[in-house]
Amino acid sequence: QDQLVESGGGSVQAGGSMRLSCTGSAYTVSNYCMAWFRQTPGREREGVASIGQFGSTRYADTVKGRFTISKDNAKNTLYLEMNSLKPEDTAMYYCASGEIFCFDRGDIKYWGQGTQVTVSS
Repeated sequence: QDQLVESGGGSVQAGGSMRLSCTGSAYTVSNYCMAWFRQTPGREREGVASIGQFGSTRYADTVKGRFTISKDNAKNTLYLEMNSLKPEDTAMYYCASGEIFCFDRGDIKYWGQGTQVTVSS
């Protein structure tokens, strides 16, 4: 059982930027697919961005061009750089990992506890 721990959430005005971080075990971050999901009350948790073991990335259409996912294997850390934030980006953001794929909830093996991001207009 791996433990994924998010940090970096908070409040920001629309148009601003924020960076989320997630630390995990060295094995998981280096060898698993890593992802960020988000969820708002009453809605399903949705994939935002993922990065494969060898660096291939995938983004939800709603965040393409604004969010960037990356990882630093030496620091066992996953990042999500969020720019041009909009009020509709407000959600609980979760770090997640899957053995091969990780953009869909069914692919996820480990979840973090989440960090709240609030974007005000």
